Amino acid sequence: MKVNKAIFPVAGLGTRFLPATKAQPKEMLPVVDKPLIQYAVEEAYAAGVREMIFVTGRHKRPIEDHFDMTFELEVALEQAGKQELLDVVRSVKPADMECIYVRQAQALGLGHAVLCGRRLVGNEPFAVLLADDLMVGETPVLKQMVEQFAEWRASIIAVQEVPAEHTRRYGIVAGTPVDDRLIDVTRIVEKPAPEAAPSRLGVAGRYILTPGVFHEIEHQPRGVGGEIQLTDGIAGLLRREKVFAYRYEGRRYDCGSKEGFLEANVELALRHPEIGPRFREFLRTLAL
Repeated sequence: MKVNKAIFPVAGLGTRFLPATKAQPKEMLPVVDKPLIQYAVEEAYAAGVREMIFVTGRHKRPIEDHFDMTFELEVALEQAGKQELLDVVRSVKPADMECIYVRQAQALGLGHAVLCGRRLVGNEPFAVLLADDLMVGETPVLKQMVEQFAEWRASIIAVQEVPAEHTRRYGIVAGTPVDDRLIDVTRIVEKPAPEAAPSRLGVAGRYILTPGVFHEIEHQPRGVGGEIQLTDGIAGLLRREKVFAYRYEGRRYDCGSKEGFLEANVELALRHPEIGPRFREFLRTLAL
């Protein structure tokens, strides 16, 4: 029951960031000095995941290149004696990490993207990480969830409280509290109107799911927006299995929006050991 595999749905077009995403994947947009997808992969690796499954689309080759060996660059850095930079390049893909790529031929929704990884996942529990949600915690958020999964052996969904007027942006869960962080889910609804929302607990972009969810996704009708929704698959899974929602410890940056992306860059730059102090001084000059 160890969580060793993770699916990264990265086939989206990134239209909210045009023209920056016209020729590069939105997941490769840098936050300070690392692309968004690398933050998600590092979080999964820190949680014990070693098999990274990328569900890609057209124009996503830069993601594959990023996690591939760059022989010419490594040789050039080695010959120049730039060991620190060489170590940075090599740390992008540790030797014990495997990257696998599968194509989502049509953009039919998050549930369909997850379903594309079914054969690679097999009959194992697996994680799903959305790179748009950059999650920062003293203990990595997915690691927190893996620890919960080890105890409960059931699907775990990361949630956070959202403003009532924002329920249309999220899957919303309701259920019975188990403790101060865990909720035994009884209902999950995709993007309900505020007046129809069963709670204000919105699903964030981290999941640990049992393989039973594939059957539900495969046999469900299209949902909100005419897409195959992961939320609907989890709702189907609830009829047969326990599902828990977990209030994670940490901060989520919605890097699918320009505002959230800029917030992540500013706050992570301030924490950066190399540039943080000077950047803080620069911001003070703007405040004046």
